[in-house]
Amino acid sequence: MRLIFTDLDGSLLDHHTYSFAPAANYLDRLETQGIPVIPITSKTRAEVLSFRQTINNQHPFIIENGAAICIPKGYFNQRPERATELGGNEQYWIISSTEPRSQWIEILNQVGKPFADEYQTFSSICIDQGVEGLALLTGLTLEQATLAQQREYSESIHWLGSDSRKADFIQQLNDAGAHLLQGGRFLSMGGNIDKGRALLQLQALYQAQYGQCQSIAIGDSYNDISMLEAADSALVIRSPSHTMPALKRTNNVYQSDAIGPNGWVEGIAAWLKIHY
Repeated sequence: MRLIFTDLDGSLLDHHTYSFAPAANYLDRLETQGIPVIPITSKTRAEVLSFRQTINNQHPFIIENGAAICIPKGYFNQRPERATELGGNEQYWIISSTEPRSQWIEILNQVGKPFADEYQTFSSICIDQGVEGLALLTGLTLEQATLAQQREYSESIHWLGSDSRKADFIQQLNDAGAHLLQGGRFLSMGGNIDKGRALLQLQALYQAQYGQCQSIAIGDSYNDISMLEAADSALVIRSPSHTMPALKRTNNVYQSDAIGPNGWVEGIAAWLKIHY
């Protein structure tokens, strides 16, 4: 079985416009071929649920940089160990072992005081400027910004200060028990989790049901490194805004020439051609 674990912003979605249009036909083709496309992203559950509807995706997904694995109820033959059920209109099994967003905001409010003028959070922006302020900062629509603010396990930070002060800021929060990851635009503050561990955990569920699987991870930024190292193959997407993350691995690594979703299609086509 082939599994595609993909970052969204800057990878499947254009860094500036958030469009996936260049990959739309390819997504349909992969679904027809029975190859799951599994979002693994810093985005919230609400954001990914909305996006999955747009692309008609019914597969599991991983949110907030690996904080939680969300699996449609009944997707696997048995409910995974440690999974809890989430009700509402959508029925999901959720696997998570990290603390809630409120804990990280509390730590940030305490430790971050000496840096008060050097950063904003999604929460503080919405308090000060409303969701309109968050939409302006991110380039999202008001509806999309509302979904982005519905974080459950982490807090997104917009750093305004110098690089040296940023390093000090990160170190002090790490010392207080938080973990920070640099995404394409924002810092993400949360528990001791990463995309790589979540990928391996979900891949193991596929293997338990289907036997041997071949996986590829796709990403463009530093918070993607753990999953790019963990999957059987890695596709690094070229970015218009930052350098490609450096990997330790040298085998089964693809680097796109094109950026965003065009690079996504380019890399997946190469992977499928070479390995299958």
